[in-house]
Amino acid sequence: MHDTALENSKYFFDIYMQGRLNLKIVEIGSQNVNGTIRVNAPNDCEYIGLDFAKGRGVDIVITDPYALPVDDEFADVVVSSSCFEHSEFFWLAFNEALRILKPNGLLYINVPSNGGVHRYPVDCWRFYPDSGIALQNWARRCGYNTALLESFITLRKKDQWNDFVAVFVKNETHSPTYPDRIHLKRDDYVNALTHGSTTFKNPSDLTEDQLISRRRLERLREISEIASVESTDRY
Repeated sequence: MHDTALENSKYFFDIYMQGRLNLKIVEIGSQNVNGTIRVNAPNDCEYIGLDFAKGRGVDIVITDPYALPVDDEFADVVVSSSCFEHSEFFWLAFNEALRILKPNGLLYINVPSNGGVHRYPVDCWRFYPDSGIALQNWARRCGYNTALLESFITLRKKDQWNDFVAVFVKNETHSPTYPDRIHLKRDDYVNALTHGSTTFKNPSDLTEDQLISRRRLERLREISEIASVESTDRY
């Protein structure tokens, strides 16, 4: 669990769970690997962690991520952090999350938007700014009236990762229940979309890796030009 993934989950729980009591929360991919987002969940919630293998943070061991052993409309909240990149068919896992959510339920996902290969046991995907809308549209194609409440990409801190963060409500008619947004509480993000808007806030066509590389290249060019001028001046 890298630093920004843990921090992002705290923002989600603090902002979207405010004033809500006795919630049923299901986490997909819950094994505690160097940390867990469970620590940021409300103290009075019923928290159920699902994963492939026994371990810390795992309450139910699953055999098929596309057929979760959870009843329809059971959960108030489904969360998944640093997991969908390892799912071969993440869109099917997304549908399962929607199936087990109540109509006013929330789905929170945190997925890398960059970074090196890290198989667990496979590493298949990275999410970019349009991914949230794509998942919303996929859900609607499958018969759900799902709405993307917000999505954005966070800037890195001590680790290599830029995280794509998205929050969905299962049925759009319940979107007014959730007026607050994570990205409005912070400034360390790019490419934020919010419900009802098609315009990105803090837009960027480059990942943070590319921006850093571009700045380094520009600086090297500046140094080279300065050195060239100084060399010319000597003669």
